Amino acid sequence: MKMTNIPQRHRHGGNLRQLSVAAGIPSAQLVDFSANLNPLGPPEWLRPLISAHVSELIHYPDPDCAELVEALALANATAPEQILVGNGATELLHLLPRALDLKSVLIPVPSYADYAESALLAELDLELLPLEESKDFALDFERMKGLLKPSQMVLLGQPNNPTGCLFDAGRLRSLAREFPQTYFMVDESFIAFAGDEYSLRKDRPENVIIVESMTKAYAIPGLRLGYLIAEEEIVARLKRLLPDWTVNTLAQRVGCRAAMDRKYRQRSREFVSAQRKQLVHDLDQIPCLTQYPGDANFLLLRLEHHSMSAVDLAQHMLEKGVAIRVCENFQSLDQSYFRLAVRPPNEQEQLCNLLQEILAPGRISVPRRRTPAVMFQGTGSNAGKSVLTAAMCRILHQDGYDVAPFKAQNMSLNSFVTMQGGEMGRAQVVQSQACRLEPDVRMNPVLLKPNSDTGSQIILNGTVTGNMHFRAYAEQRQTIFETVKQSYDELAAEHEVMVLEGAGSPAEVNLKANDIVNMNMARYADAPVLLVGDIDRGGVFASFVGTMELLTEAERSQVAGFIINRFRGDQSFLGPALETTLQHTGKPVLGVIPYLTQLGLPEEDSVSFKDNSFANSAVPEECVDIAIIDLPHISNFTDFDALGIEPDVHLRVVRRADELGCPDALVLPGSKNVLNDLNHLRDSGLAERIMSLAENSVCEIVGVCGGFQMLGHWISDPNAVESDGSSRDGLGLLPLDTVLAKGKTTIQTQSRHLPSGCELVGYEIHHGQTKAVTSDLQAIIRNSAGEMIGGSTDQGRIWGTYLHGVFDADEFRRWFVDNLRRRRGWSADGLVRARYDLEPALDRLADVVREGLDIKAIYRRMGL
Repeated sequence: MKMTNIPQRHRHGGNLRQLSVAAGIPSAQLVDFSANLNPLGPPEWLRPLISAHVSELIHYPDPDCAELVEALALANATAPEQILVGNGATELLHLLPRALDLKSVLIPVPSYADYAESALLAELDLELLPLEESKDFALDFERMKGLLKPSQMVLLGQPNNPTGCLFDAGRLRSLAREFPQTYFMVDESFIAFAGDEYSLRKDRPENVIIVESMTKAYAIPGLRLGYLIAEEEIVARLKRLLPDWTVNTLAQRVGCRAAMDRKYRQRSREFVSAQRKQLVHDLDQIPCLTQYPGDANFLLLRLEHHSMSAVDLAQHMLEKGVAIRVCENFQSLDQSYFRLAVRPPNEQEQLCNLLQEILAPGRISVPRRRTPAVMFQGTGSNAGKSVLTAAMCRILHQDGYDVAPFKAQNMSLNSFVTMQGGEMGRAQVVQSQACRLEPDVRMNPVLLKPNSDTGSQIILNGTVTGNMHFRAYAEQRQTIFETVKQSYDELAAEHEVMVLEGAGSPAEVNLKANDIVNMNMARYADAPVLLVGDIDRGGVFASFVGTMELLTEAERSQVAGFIINRFRGDQSFLGPALETTLQHTGKPVLGVIPYLTQLGLPEEDSVSFKDNSFANSAVPEECVDIAIIDLPHISNFTDFDALGIEPDVHLRVVRRADELGCPDALVLPGSKNVLNDLNHLRDSGLAERIMSLAENSVCEIVGVCGGFQMLGHWISDPNAVESDGSSRDGLGLLPLDTVLAKGKTTIQTQSRHLPSGCELVGYEIHHGQTKAVTSDLQAIIRNSAGEMIGGSTDQGRIWGTYLHGVFDADEFRRWFVDNLRRRRGWSADGLVRARYDLEPALDRLADVVREGLDIKAIYRRMGL
């Protein structure tokens, strides 16, 4: 990239817009290591607080900042009379020489440039105390003591900028008391990142003045807010020099809230400490760099034994979209010094890779490869994330990319078994098919299968680890996140592009702290987020704006734009709404997807199933009626999707006994809690109606997996796998008993349906160990090993099987439907009328979604 030299003021950092202009790079694409702000970004409460008080802008602010002063006094355990608030710490710093009867200023250097500027503007004698590089720029108390005199002010940083060094607070207290005629101004703008135990606030000598810029710790430099703590007489002098209304209303409101938020300071300190440690380690691997130990949210470095200076390095890095802070304008530092802010992991990785590339291009390094990625998140459940993720997978595959899907955590009873016997979410299986990949449990490393209102079975990397209460799971989620990241890294290393899917909404404020599937995962993968909203439900634009309002600034920056899903009508009517959404959020709408019917793809969860949203809603003549019982803990409901594509099948969901009627076939689906769902059948009256249908010799009754177990005589759960360890009578329609074992059968199965001779391919997922109790049970499905996995009575009219996907085979499904037709006296020719093939459906989906998305903009944001 051709770029003019960076102007000196830009080399010294701080203004992202100016840096981006100098570099010719959009600010959104610039990674800024020059500004020493909190890497976590502003607190989550900032945006809603400003929104709540924006109406107060029509009034003048409180010139005394009384409410803020009270909050700061309480937070600092000091008297309100000893607090003064200003328009940033710099304003207060420049007032001090004017308010105090000073003759000179002493500044250990290197240090913040405005220290010297404030003294020069006040026309005071300025004396500099150069700190020794060989001692890591540590404060030399003995040398400083020899320079102290009355009517002098010493300006110190705790920790110091740009070195990040802390001095011994106890020694300074002693020195201040020894020299009561000398003032000591201690700038604690970065103390939040080092620890309050290093502060001079506690047991502060009378001649020590503490200044803190609140904008550093809370990442709000645009609000300009700072305060000082000093003796009441000094504060009174300063107030007389301070103009009215220098601190605006919103800054005062934010300051009050910030003063009370100790948890955010603690979280910031922990994050900075961990990231600083990692940055130090990574920089140690790069030649020609000398690091100086520090305790702030930045590091001072020196470029040595290299042909380029830090100015040259900054120029090269800015061309690549990374800004660093050259330190040549700090007293006693030259063009070999530069400063790096502590930033989030992905940004630090980008920094170190770039430094390695520039300073030692021939040196072998193996950084974690950043695989281009994109993530679909939703404003809520069932917004269409899974389908759009599958569509993007197929679009990328069509465009020649080796792409893989990923969903960190899936809560679903709709699962699948891989060739290796691992269990994973059904939606990620469809997405892997869109990529033309074999399903891999790493695509969905965490699967939660709810078995009660407050608990789930936990499946990690395809293997059951046990049942867990949601609260207990939340406590372990960060540990589980390490497993998730490992799975992602392995997959990302094997493929060119990753397409991620979130869960629910990223704005669930009660769940965000332990999030591993939405924004935290997006940040780890460095994946721009496309936020999907369902316009067919209404309120989509309010959902977009509301979601963004509840996100942190760092999370908001992760969002690339919005996708309007399930749109009906003329898109030209969306114009004003799109503009309003952009004004409120700063994010564009990157796609409008029409309402798609009859996709022919399995759903992720049971929402559509419970809505009775099957394709063949119209009922033609000579159409067999198949009723599926909706169980509270229904699992693998997609077992019946294939039946829904048959032109002569009317498929319906039944919840109440009075809805059942007299269908041609009744299906009991799988269940994650068989015993409780048996209770439901009895309590709802459905069990009685099913028994009645069993006696009429007309209705065919089918049980799949859990439904197969329910049709038996007895079900026992001695290991408390799905219940409290109890047992239940089954419906007694098949002569079999089931015991739920601790171990879980998960296997892909090839089998044969004996009456029809049709080959079946599916999978088994069950804890149940089922055996026949009489010889009346006839085997109708056997696997390739000859084992019975399906049995029947009453000449095959009542039957069940453990085989999920039993109706996916086109020939068998036709045989089953024709059997029902013959029972009604209708013709049946055995000709297959529908093919259950996802490939054409995935291609149709990709074509429609491609047309609705701004693919070029999305690819550009992904870095493709």
